[in-house]
Amino acid sequence: MLQDTIAAISTAVGEGGIALIRVSGPDAVKTVHQLFRTKADIRTAPSHTVHYGHIFDPRSGEKIEEVLVTIMIGPRSFTAEDVVEISTHGGVISVKKVLDLVLQQEGVRLAEPGEFTRRAFVNGRIDLAQAEAVMDLIRSKSDKAFSIALKQVDGKLSRLIRELRQTVIELLAHIEVNIDYPEHDVEEMTNLYIKEQCFPLIEEIQRLLKTASEGKILREGITTVIVGRPNVGKSSLLNALAQDNRAIVTDIPGTTRDVIEEFVTVGGIPLKLLDTAGLRETADVVERIGVERSRGALQEADLILLVLNQAEPLHEDERELMESLHGRQVVVIMNKTDLPGQLDPEEISRLVPSAALVKMSVLQEQGQEQLEKAISELFFSGQLETTDHTYVSNARHIALLKQAMQSLEDAVDATESGIPIDIIQIDVRTAWERLGEILGDSAGDSLIDQIFSQFCLGK
Repeated sequence: MLQDTIAAISTAVGEGGIALIRVSGPDAVKTVHQLFRTKADIRTAPSHTVHYGHIFDPRSGEKIEEVLVTIMIGPRSFTAEDVVEISTHGGVISVKKVLDLVLQQEGVRLAEPGEFTRRAFVNGRIDLAQAEAVMDLIRSKSDKAFSIALKQVDGKLSRLIRELRQTVIELLAHIEVNIDYPEHDVEEMTNLYIKEQCFPLIEEIQRLLKTASEGKILREGITTVIVGRPNVGKSSLLNALAQDNRAIVTDIPGTTRDVIEEFVTVGGIPLKLLDTAGLRETADVVERIGVERSRGALQEADLILLVLNQAEPLHEDERELMESLHGRQVVVIMNKTDLPGQLDPEEISRLVPSAALVKMSVLQEQGQEQLEKAISELFFSGQLETTDHTYVSNARHIALLKQAMQSLEDAVDATESGIPIDIIQIDVRTAWERLGEILGDSAGDSLIDQIFSQFCLGK
């Protein structure tokens, strides 16, 4: 399968300045040569050179497109194979015509989702953790998430995992020598020695796992629900955070009748923001369905932004809602501070003791910095780690790190229980294998298939 030549569009579909078609495989250069007319012969062109010319239909002789062709000879390419990239004018018709001509050539087929990155993995250019980070890079929703993914693509996390694996394999080698040649007692392989080697490994994995919740948030975003009674400013808050008129804002209660979803970045933190229908009893059938959906979204939220109109006293249903939010991550927003206040902050704090309280005037664009600070305090203790910090953000990596740590802890417990060293060896080897699964060294084909199937077609 990996010996053939593949092609796909690597830019988003639609109008744009340019579009890019990527061709990878043993016949990549020959394939494009059959369609491309220029002064030089690209079959003998140096690697990493760009050539101007035109794509022609070899059967009819018709000129199809004016293009730039970039030649990258393996292994100095993304896939470590010969790669040719054709830059065409952006547009659905032009790029489709060129791709169709490429796919008509003998031995060329359409790439499967993620197949270019998979070839980079199979050919040893990147490991599995770096391959997954490529997708994270594409899907990044904040500068911080992009920075984390970029470091992982560059191999920062992979290098750390390899260092851990190297330490584990050295411990494993000592254990096995001690089992095979007990008379040598290599480096006095005692239970104390095993514990001394395992403890630093456990501590390092624990340090990595401490970043997991923050890393996962930066990777996937915080599911955030804006709730409150009608006309307290929920949709206005959504528009302010999104910096766009995403939701309709009127003085008519019940304007928002469904859950509106928007991704925004607040203080560097990505939020999957859900604006909900105003929570109230209503005879309107459609609005009632919207209210029920709002209550459902409320149950699934990681963060709740409860918006109150501070120019009105608390309603009984607002009190009931606040009492139901105990133990949840809540920011209570006292909106409309440009009007005379009638809310008692102390009463709100009694009703939701764990909530952060923020005063805002969305209309006057006041208080957004305080809201950003409150969210950061709830999820990151006020600040993100330094840019040099290594985050673990992938759920698969987190699970494997936990399993590796558990195996090392089991090995330590086994030494204290007097269990034979050949049994302890099993736990140590399991830790080594779990760390290897992060890099793809011991991952099965079904897992690899599943990971790359989530990629976009041209990547």
